[in-house]
Amino acid sequence: MLDIKKLETDFETVRARLLSRNFDVNGLEEILRLNKKRKELTTASETKKAEVNKLSREIGELKKNKQNADIPMGQVAALKAAMELEASDLEEVLKQQSALLLSVPNLPANDVPVGKSEDDNAEVKRWGTPRAFDFTPVDHADLGEKLGLLDFEAAAKITGARFVVYRGALARLERALINFMLDHQGAKGFTEMMTPFIAHERSLIGTGNLPKFEDQLFKLNSEQPWYLIPTSEVTLTNLKREQIVEEGELPFLYAAYSPCFRSEAGSHGKDVKGLIRMHQFNKVEMVSICSPSQSEEIHQKMVASATEILEKLGLPYRQLALCTGDMGFASQKTFDLEVWVPSQNKYREISSISNCGDFQARRANIRFRNKEGKVEFAHTLNGSGLAVGRTVVAILENYQRQDGSVAIPEVLLPYMGGLTEIRRST
Repeated sequence: MLDIKKLETDFETVRARLLSRNFDVNGLEEILRLNKKRKELTTASETKKAEVNKLSREIGELKKNKQNADIPMGQVAALKAAMELEASDLEEVLKQQSALLLSVPNLPANDVPVGKSEDDNAEVKRWGTPRAFDFTPVDHADLGEKLGLLDFEAAAKITGARFVVYRGALARLERALINFMLDHQGAKGFTEMMTPFIAHERSLIGTGNLPKFEDQLFKLNSEQPWYLIPTSEVTLTNLKREQIVEEGELPFLYAAYSPCFRSEAGSHGKDVKGLIRMHQFNKVEMVSICSPSQSEEIHQKMVASATEILEKLGLPYRQLALCTGDMGFASQKTFDLEVWVPSQNKYREISSISNCGDFQARRANIRFRNKEGKVEFAHTLNGSGLAVGRTVVAILENYQRQDGSVAIPEVLLPYMGGLTEIRRST
């Protein structure tokens, strides 16, 4: 959540940075107006409360001396009635202000490239050389269906479009990747977690998924305001919601596997075939809750961990610094990793690793007590390590052979139960 003090003291800078995010800034002045009204109502209420306390003492003395206290008692009654009206007005002001603040995205960091769209993202590095095929590489969806191991038709009968059924060796490959990624993250110092796959709306507000992305979530038809999680970032970040921890406990480094559920799986007509955009997919997520002084170093640590997975798998990738106009709502700085997809002859996103600064911590009230005893908001970071289905895409396409079989990356062999390649299911 935007720091209201920052908006008050440096309005033009905040406005300019939000404009660079393609955000409609027309509501910013209304936020300040409401904040001024909030202060006025709060001051007025506190003044009346002090007066009530003073009059109450007078009433006590008058009654003690068996004197008439009707006048001050009438004054107290009038003050309390006025305070009730002001409390109602204050509640409405806070409700309006909160609704506006919750719709404002994070401010981009000063070193984020300024741009309007993904076309303005800055390439940081490339790793690996895309394979030169001596045959025309087959799209992963066609390859998986020819192998008899990806069944989109069966999933459509069970549930609908943008779902899939894995069979045999590909189901094993998906599970192998999850275990490999969790083992890798554990070796990097991330504590493996298993969290719920359902979250309360308060948790989704905390991470910035609500209210802005309501239409992208699957809401459960229940008495509770429950949603299927779009990523375990939601549950991992909220482990410390409404808490104050000691600075010496930081950083918290978490990694978790979860299925992810997205109601809006992408633009109409884009990636309608295959595993790129699904309503349900698996992911291993990294999350950190840390102090502001730690967050930049941890951001680099998370990027390095994700890139090392790709390198161990032998998958060519590139790293991008996202521009202001292409970053996620809660992010102040994001690096995307894109893996090479031969059939499309281009790189496709496989991980997005973001430093959210104190934006989510303000929404979820995640704080720490520093060495001087002062309470501050923590910083939160999150990133895919990696999106499992998209990693399957990359392996199928980059490791395919002319006869339709697929080699298994060497690093995954210990997880594959003796399988060294994937061939047609019989």
